[in-house]
Amino acid sequence: MTIEVAEQPKVTVVETMPDRLALPVWTLIAPGLGLVAVLFGLAKMGSIGTAAAIVVLIASVLAAVHHAEVIAHKVGEPFGTLVLAIAVTVIEVSLIVSLMLSDAGDAAALARDTVFAAIMIILNFIIGLCLLAGAVRHHEQRFTLKGMSAALGVLAAMSVLSLILPNYTSSTTGPTYAPSQLVFVAIVSLVLYGTFVLVQTVRHRDYFLPSADDMETHAHAAPPSQRATGIAFGMLLAALVSVVLLAKTLSPTIEAAVLGAGLPLAVVGVVIAALVLAPESLAAYKAARRNRLQTSLNLALGSALATIGLTIPSVAIVSLVLDLPLALGIDAKGMTLLALSLFVATLSLGTGRTTVLQGVLHLVIFAAYLFTTVVP
Repeated sequence: MTIEVAEQPKVTVVETMPDRLALPVWTLIAPGLGLVAVLFGLAKMGSIGTAAAIVVLIASVLAAVHHAEVIAHKVGEPFGTLVLAIAVTVIEVSLIVSLMLSDAGDAAALARDTVFAAIMIILNFIIGLCLLAGAVRHHEQRFTLKGMSAALGVLAAMSVLSLILPNYTSSTTGPTYAPSQLVFVAIVSLVLYGTFVLVQTVRHRDYFLPSADDMETHAHAAPPSQRATGIAFGMLLAALVSVVLLAKTLSPTIEAAVLGAGLPLAVVGVVIAALVLAPESLAAYKAARRNRLQTSLNLALGSALATIGLTIPSVAIVSLVLDLPLALGIDAKGMTLLALSLFVATLSLGTGRTTVLQGVLHLVIFAAYLFTTVVP
């Protein structure tokens, strides 16, 4: 008589990453140092204080990138990249509003220049750097075409409505919107961004997920524990607050240096946008180097959409409530560069695969933007 022994079901045990590995000590110290530096006005303590504030700023940026990666690994794509995009943009709004309320320079123009600079940095520098870095190491990289096409379509619509259309309305003079038009554009921006987030996270989440092969390649990395993820989220917020507040504290010094060098005031907006977007830039670059181009593009285009979809409505509300002037329309040079950037991005991301050529192309356009900003 043969006795059959039932096969015992296999139990898969998923180990979580130890907290000491997920959260190095320096990533916990840097955000606190940033807040202390802001509290004691380190950037105002002469040249040495300014240099120390810059070092703390860089450390806070690196800490923000690490904590964002911990959260992204825990919650998965595309929610992880969405966390950093929204967090940075919400903090960026506070920085732009503070610029609008300041008496330094043309506050209305600084708000517009900062938003435009953020879009150009994301669309050309971050995407170009990721495409180039990934292609140099992996030759050719692939991504999901449907998700990027959707993101570029929404970005083109919001960019034109927010930064180009104000130049051609006749209700007011100059590159401005009438109050009713400003309310309309703010609502449209929120609707477009909200719809995109719904599509990205619920309805068509698969459009923004890495390929199956890419997910399997990184499946061996154990996720962090719940405790580590909670601490990382708190430290991410602290690091982002440190980055923006330090950037705001350093902005008078930067503005004085820019004006002292005889450069246009628009350069201040470029510098501030670059500082605020530094965490996303580093996170996207590291993802591309690891052959996770889908994650890099999710970060880049998601941040660009959040910059317009959240910033423009917030700035519009502040402008209407406090009766502050707000110039949104960019000049002819800016419109040309924006149109070129959107057109090239559509071509570069229109095949689902990228090489070194696309990366170099985007970086050249960004170089042209920087050069014509310094030498208008």
